[in-house]
Parts: sequence; structure tokens; C-alpha cells
Amino acid sequence: MRNVLVSGAGVAGTALAHWLRHHGFSVTVLERAPGPRQGGQAVDVRGVALDVVDRMGLGERVRAARTRMRGMSVLDGEGNELFRSEEYALSSGRLDGEDVELLREDLVALLHETTADQVEHVYGDSVTTLREEEHGVRVELEHGGFRTFDLVIGADGAHSAVRRLAFGPEERFGRHLGQYLAIFPTANFLDLDRWQLWFQDQAAGTGGAIYPVRDNGELRVTLGFASEPLAYDHRDVAWQKRVVAERLAGLGWQTPALLAAMAEAEHFYFDAMAQIRMDRWSTGRVALVGDAGYCASPLSGQGTSLALVGAYVLAEELGRAGVDHPTAFAAYERRMRPFVELNQALATENPVGPPAEESVDRAKHAISLDEPAL
Repeated sequence: MRNVLVSGAGVAGTALAHWLRHHGFSVTVLERAPGPRQGGQAVDVRGVALDVVDRMGLGERVRAARTRMRGMSVLDGEGNELFRSEEYALSSGRLDGEDVELLREDLVALLHETTADQVEHVYGDSVTTLREEEHGVRVELEHGGFRTFDLVIGADGAHSAVRRLAFGPEERFGRHLGQYLAIFPTANFLDLDRWQLWFQDQAAGTGGAIYPVRDNGELRVTLGFASEPLAYDHRDVAWQKRVVAERLAGLGWQTPALLAAMAEAEHFYFDAMAQIRMDRWSTGRVALVGDAGYCASPLSGQGTSLALVGAYVLAEELGRAGVDHPTAFAAYERRMRPFVELNQALATENPVGPPAEESVDRAKHAISLDEPAL
């Protein structure tokens, strides 16, 4: 039984742990956070990714956890309604479609249940050094000690430590998309009932989105602004909140109240809208999956689906009888790359709005889960 280290306990890492265990691997999941991450936005599971969760036995529960919006309104920077729809939502597409929108933390919790008793989980630590040896990879950890694994898979997000250690600095692979987003939860002080609000000041390049979750008991808030790349510490939350407040200070309507809620928010996410583009996703005994290798950005609406499908395909190729890891990694890249490229293109085809519906429909089905071995 080969042993694999999966760095990152998000969607990609947790789904990969499930499928590797399914194929008979011994799996350790390493996560820098002290426990499962909370907060974040609603995410979409679309197309072939729904087939993946069905094959995990989670389809019914994933669909039951969907957000179930009634519609949305688009407002200007002062809160005046410009447009409304009861058929479509910017975050998830058609409300009567098969695609599923649910909270990221709910999806990760469901995925985790499939591995909890079969996979070793190590929280509060991270990889600091990777050294490939003849029969494995020696992994040194931030809090001391080392372990050796047959394979190491980076599923640790767009700012992947595994990618940096194995492939080089993030600057080689990141493509900035001109925006920054902040996401946090707060009380439903607007009394929204399954209704999204999107507001924007196009001239200033600022705006946001608000939608209720947890049976309308809570709001998830996204605030954003256009900007060239900013130099900052990804762990300096105080600075991040301050820059968001400064950039959105000119917006009216409920923006002051939202900024006040942001200042008090315990769970807070801030990052650039960016993509990761690489010529290869593996080197030696190390490979990447999900955002670590091919982040499409939230602007694509397909990051979660790429993570789920990538995890399935990578594990399937590694699990083929008689196949060594270089062959498996090559097959994974051959199958996934066209799918990744189509989905990354969704984020850039229409910079001022959501991607075209026909482009999304084509991209979300552009791979087969049942490709036979060569």
C-alpha cells in the first residue's frame, strides 16, 4: 500500500483523500489551519462535478444543502434597484437548473465525513521542505520533525506551499485579474429572505454582493474593488480589512454598516482574483490538484468543480493497476488540461460580468470520468 501526503484539507484535498483511499492508498492530510476552515462564500458544483459527488454517495446530501435563492436584485452604489430577476442569480446561474450552490464549509464537511475514519488528518502544521529521495519524498514540517511519503500532492490553494517548494515562486505562475475580494459572515440585519443583492459603483470599480444563508439567519457578504497587484502579507488580516474599508469608503447605501460588520468579523477571507497557469502539474513524486495547480478564480464559477473533478481523475490514474506515478501524472494532465483551459477562460471572456451561459454549459461538461486506460 503506497502512502501519500495530501497538503490541504479543502475541497480538492479532502476529495482526493477519499478517492485515493478508495483505490487502496494510505493517506495523510496535512492542513495549516488549526481545524476545518469556516466562513467563505457559496460555491457551485456543476456538470461533471455533480457526477463525482454522486459517485461518492453524497449527491442527495449535497443537493439538500443548496442555498435555494428566490432571485436577486442589482443596485447602484446608492442602493437604487437597476435590475431584478427571479429566474437567475449571478452567483449560481439559472435557479431552476441542475447546478448546485452551497456553502463551501458545508461541502468540505460532507467530503470530510467520507474520510474521517480512514485517513490521518494533521491540523495546525505545514510543509517547509521537500526533498525527493530514491524511494520517496522527505517532508519536513513547520513545527518540527519529518516524514517520508511515496508521493506528495499539493492541494493547498492558490498560494500553495507545495508548489513553491517543488516548482518555484508564485510569481512565475500567477496571473492577476485586476480585482480583490473580501468575504465574511454577519447577522442578517437586512432581513433578506433567500434574495441576493448585488451593488456596484462602476466608475469607482467597487461593489459587492450580499445573500442570506442558514435559513436566512446569517448573511455572507462579498466586497470588492478593482486594483493593480498589491504587496501585502496574506496573514495580516488587520491590513486587509483596512484596505477594503478605504477602497469602499465612498459607496453609499448600506456600505458603512457592512464595513462595520467586516471590522468585527471573526471569519474573514481576502485575496486577489487571480489564476494559476502552469505548463505542468507534476515533477518527480510531487503533483498539484485544484487551485494549487490551476486556479480559475471565483470569477469563473468553476473552481470547486475543477477541484472535485481533478481529485477524481488524479486518484483514478494513480490507482490503475501496474501504472507507475510518472505515467499516472502524465495521464492526469492529458485528461484534465483541456477541461482546465476551457474553465479558466470563463473568468476572462467577459471581465465586466458573468461568463456567457453557453460557455459555462460547454465548459462544465468538457471531460469524461470514464476514460479507459491507454
